[in-house]
Amino acid sequence: MDTIGVEADMVPNSVDPAELVAALPPGVVLTAPDAVEKYRNDWSKARGAGTPVAVVRAHQAGHVCEAVRWAARHGVPVVPRGAGSGLSGGSSAVDGGIVVSLERMGAIEIDTASQVAVVEPGAFTSEVKAAAAAHGLWYPPDPSSYEICSIGGNVATNAGGLCCVKYGVTSDYVLGLDVVLADGTLITLGGKRIKDVAGLSLVKLFVGSEGTLGIVTRALLRLVPAQLPRATMVATFSDVDTAARAVVAIRGRLRPSMLELMDNASINAVEDFRPMALDRAAGALLVTQSDAPAAARSIEVDAMREECERAGATEVFQTDDPDEGDMFVEARRLAFPAIEARGSLLLEDVGVPVPLLPDLLARVAEVAEELGVEIPVVAHAGDGNTHPIIVYDPGVAEAEERAYAAFDRIMACAIALGGTITGEHGVGRTKKAALPDQLGPDVMAVTRRIKDALDPQGILNPGAVM
Repeated sequence: MDTIGVEADMVPNSVDPAELVAALPPGVVLTAPDAVEKYRNDWSKARGAGTPVAVVRAHQAGHVCEAVRWAARHGVPVVPRGAGSGLSGGSSAVDGGIVVSLERMGAIEIDTASQVAVVEPGAFTSEVKAAAAAHGLWYPPDPSSYEICSIGGNVATNAGGLCCVKYGVTSDYVLGLDVVLADGTLITLGGKRIKDVAGLSLVKLFVGSEGTLGIVTRALLRLVPAQLPRATMVATFSDVDTAARAVVAIRGRLRPSMLELMDNASINAVEDFRPMALDRAAGALLVTQSDAPAAARSIEVDAMREECERAGATEVFQTDDPDEGDMFVEARRLAFPAIEARGSLLLEDVGVPVPLLPDLLARVAEVAEELGVEIPVVAHAGDGNTHPIIVYDPGVAEAEERAYAAFDRIMACAIALGGTITGEHGVGRTKKAALPDQLGPDVMAVTRRIKDALDPQGILNPGAVM
């Protein structure tokens, strides 16, 4: 796992941000060390975050354009930042650069006739969902951190979530973008059209590019009618392997609206953090939901129950009560903060084709045992997307090094199974060393040519992804 850094020739020896401060309204640019310090790290707290010379807290797209034009003139690195909830070091600051924070750009407009949300990047995902719901509409992408993550970050990493097994990820809902390019030019891509194949698919190019190709200042998001009532089924298993095999069986027949997995360590972490009446003795827990219409909902839940029991579930519980169902979903969402209470974390989001989910989980367990590292696991199991969460004591050098070794080993295991090093968190800076192993030299060469074409100076989020 790499520490954060950029090439030496990308960092100016000395840059005075006075010209930038003067070009923008008072209070937009922060240079005081204590203020700048708050913008150095994202939630991953990856090793080696740099210290920027200034932070631009943009209020509008024009501020972003001005900041990027200044950076381009002086060859200064630019790191875009949303809510700072990223999990891969993708918005960690660079020495001698600037951070462009979009946190103050939070406007949301709902076009009910077109079923589109026009959203600035600083708006929280939860706020977009609430604004849509007020009009009987729904924005499906739902990262576990939806209450604290922003749409700009979701677009930058092509974020997923708990409902993606049925409804897809962020890119499936982005119809258009406003993007500031590396020279400060603001371009508009796409629109409120549902179908549009004019020209290259540039919207898809920028979604998931992690701020390395441009900075998103507005997104047009597709909305759908409100989700139908959900039925919830919870199944407990004696071990993770049995639960994973139940997932494979369910996905062989069905596409539920949610199919989540928690192992014993994550169950107990949640119970320690906030008692939710989960079975502490369970080796693994599946939380599944169906939002199929009318009678089809019961048929789908019964089919999931049948597969769980056939796989060897020790107990199966199902309910149509939304409050009961939400309790189990909330327990799953609490996993990250609950496990964080146990120590410092390295968060993986490796994924494999669904039929290989048992193999991936077995290899994670092997890594934990061989290196003597605690690795609780939760998963968007229906997608084959897992979150092995490596816990370590940062005050013990040997423990920290074993944790980082486990991080690298788990990514290698995923690649060996034909999987991915990141399903939804992004490559950022913490995973970029493993990216060539997954993509290969030819794809990496194409990736770099695209980067060079759009950002010839290499100032946009240098050190991230590639």
